[in-house]
Amino acid sequence: MKKLLTLSFLLLAIAFGCFPKAISEKDVDSILRRLDNELDNRDEYLELRQHTIDSLRNALVYNKDDKKSMLDVLFRLGDAYSAFNTDSAVIYFNHGRIVANELGEDSIGVRFALKEATFLPLLAFNGKAADILDSIDESGLPPGLKGEYYDACRQMNFYIATYFVDYPEVYEAYMAKVKDAQMKLTALLDLESPQFKQNQGEYFFYRQEYSKSKAILSEMLEQISEENYLYARACHFLADIAKARGEHHEYTYYLALSAIADIRSATLEVASLQELGKIMYLNNDVERAHDYLSMALRNAVDCHAPLRMIQSARALPIIENAHKAQLKASRNRIYIIIAIMGVLLGVLAVTMGVLRRKIAQMNRLATRLEDANRTKDVYITQFLNLCSIYMDKLSQFSKIVSRKISAGKVDDLYKLTKSGKFVEEQSKEFYDIFDDAFLHIYPSFVGDVNRLLRPEEQIVLKEGEKLNTDLRILAFMRLGIEESAKIAQMLNYSVYTIYTYRNKLKNRAISREDFEENVMKIKSIS
Repeated sequence: MKKLLTLSFLLLAIAFGCFPKAISEKDVDSILRRLDNELDNRDEYLELRQHTIDSLRNALVYNKDDKKSMLDVLFRLGDAYSAFNTDSAVIYFNHGRIVANELGEDSIGVRFALKEATFLPLLAFNGKAADILDSIDESGLPPGLKGEYYDACRQMNFYIATYFVDYPEVYEAYMAKVKDAQMKLTALLDLESPQFKQNQGEYFFYRQEYSKSKAILSEMLEQISEENYLYARACHFLADIAKARGEHHEYTYYLALSAIADIRSATLEVASLQELGKIMYLNNDVERAHDYLSMALRNAVDCHAPLRMIQSARALPIIENAHKAQLKASRNRIYIIIAIMGVLLGVLAVTMGVLRRKIAQMNRLATRLEDANRTKDVYITQFLNLCSIYMDKLSQFSKIVSRKISAGKVDDLYKLTKSGKFVEEQSKEFYDIFDDAFLHIYPSFVGDVNRLLRPEEQIVLKEGEKLNTDLRILAFMRLGIEESAKIAQMLNYSVYTIYTYRNKLKNRAISREDFEENVMKIKSIS
């Protein structure tokens, strides 16, 4: 009758959609933030569980002479280590079985044996677990122990099936045993108990009756606290239902809720956090993926459960990729910051450079103005000196001519003018003054000209020379006197001679066509 009422309620729930509201992205964000906070408090929950274990171990020492009292402590101690340290849990259950058998407490010994068989597959002792279970006569068990027997069969075969996920035939064979044991267990449980609803929900899940499974498990969650060991298990099955239906938000939400329940109960033998880490990686939440997967691996190692270690080992490439992606993201952020700082430093450097150039430009301008004034003064002084010298020379020449004519020495006067010695002397003096004045304005003129000539054709001055004929012709051109006739007049050469010099200079140039144009570009004092 009770089963009929439960089934009727279930059908009504399905018909009227009495399920929790749909999970939104906002709900997922909220539950993930809560999970992150619970992970920060993980050590506190572990300390509380360790404190309980320490108290039981002290009680075990206290009751070492009272074997019957010690059996109760051993059972509670094994339960305390379950899903926390599998090695220790199996050791205490095994020890309890031995003590119970020594005392002739067969029923208690069976309870210890069932617990030992349940957790041995986590340590990869599948054969030993099956042997222990086979050694127990199912038909001879009292009604109270049959439920524990079927629960142990269900859990043990489920753990063994997990090893063979990649081998469908073997996996399905063990899962068939799980379903059979679960069906028998459900028939023995109180219809109102959370354990009945959990197993009934799982039963419907395995039959792919997801709506029925979700209705029962959702109802059960409202009746138990998060610290209850069934809470995390129910949430994981709700996550599996959402995954089968393609409900991504609900899948993530219930996995996170399952992981929170595991953390709060200090359970280390878990799968939810590991699965959630993979989802975070697929969602490009690299930081959470790395944190969740790393913690899942740490839990598996701390729990001493090879089964979970194997499952976590499969996630190692994801952890590594997540970690690499996290490091890459961190490096990229650093590179961006460095780039921004570089840009700012570049802007600052450019600004400082502009200011320095402005100041240097102003200083150069002031220096050039000062040099220009000084050059102008020197140039004017040289020009006046040259004029004075020529006026004095002209006066002296006039006196010589006058004396020669007065003395009737016309032949001497003719010889003087015909020899050209006088003109040569005056030209030499003119060259010296011109060379000094020009090189004062164009101090690097000789080097600048040589840079326009081929290496083997460069001008080499004699010792004591400042300019030679080639350079003076180019100097006059640089001063703007480009006509060969005027240059010839200034240097006291024929026009043909000047033309010949200019043509030879072009032939010696690196670029013949642009030679004279390049000469005009030679700068004065910078």
